Amino acid sequence: MKKNILEEFIQLLNGSKKIVVIPHKNPDGDALGSTLSLNFFLNKIGHKSHVISPNDYPSFLNWMPGQNQIIKYTNEAKDAKELIESADIIFTLDFNDLSRIDELEDIVNRSDAFKVMIDHHENPSDYADITYSEPTMGSTCEMVYNLLSNLNEELIDKKIATCIYTGIMTDSGSFRFPSTTAKTHQVVSSLIEKGADHSEIHQKIYDSYTFDRMQLLGTALSNLKKIDHLPVVYITLSQKELNQNNFKKGDTEGFVNYGLSLEGIIFSVIMIENDQEKIIKMSFRSKGDFDVNQFAKTYFNGGGHLNAAGGVSRNSLQQTESNFLSAVAAIKTQLYD
Repeated sequence: MKKNILEEFIQLLNGSKKIVVIPHKNPDGDALGSTLSLNFFLNKIGHKSHVISPNDYPSFLNWMPGQNQIIKYTNEAKDAKELIESADIIFTLDFNDLSRIDELEDIVNRSDAFKVMIDHHENPSDYADITYSEPTMGSTCEMVYNLLSNLNEELIDKKIATCIYTGIMTDSGSFRFPSTTAKTHQVVSSLIEKGADHSEIHQKIYDSYTFDRMQLLGTALSNLKKIDHLPVVYITLSQKELNQNNFKKGDTEGFVNYGLSLEGIIFSVIMIENDQEKIIKMSFRSKGDFDVNQFAKTYFNGGGHLNAAGGVSRNSLQQTESNFLSAVAAIKTQLYD
């Protein structure tokens, strides 16, 4: 990390301060891993720090060290609001626009606390007093490791290492994505040396399917469609199909990646109906140089990274599918070698 950014952090963390650490709504492994690891470290060096999540997270993450102490705004709004309003510093991790924290946005905006962004997505907004943004990084957890190791590497214990490893592993697709570098593997090696049990972490994340979730995956794969003459596949899941399989938060995590396991496919999409929020949630994945970040930004109010992005549609599932097919037709020349 850049020397001037590190110096800003050293100066900021001098003394004892009241701190809150916030991940994005519907936090994933990288969001939880980065916030929990930073929170452990901050408390170790004498601060009074708490993690406040906008809402709950998938059950396959509920084993992570420190997760039982996370304050969820949807369940503990009063406590969360009081902590944010009294905070000296607010860290926001794994997102770069306050709209990603839902109802917490207004509370954080009104706060006079010093605000810090640590994130690896493109096009950060300008709300933070310190912006540590590196879009070339594969995960926010790797950025947090760089920060903590520069501040005091000896304080990275097994709990911190476990949280960071989890985020790097999940956001790199188990180290498959192109953003995984030699440096990433060096970081992971250090985390294992510090006590992260890579085999156990992988098992807890990926070998924890419920029967209902496996049935839902079967439904999703049955709905898989390929666009004729293009290296593109997509999946649709209706609210009815989710209900029939007793859907729980996080159950569709990773489903979109199955499309990319097909020979010759470079672009995979999943569209998931959410009646409660009246949206279609979309996830985009790609191989090679096809930029799903730009595709999501252009057509579906989203964004993310070159090979992994998210988006949203406020049309019906049927209309969203039609709009997606039109969008692909408009950029089909980009999908050929």
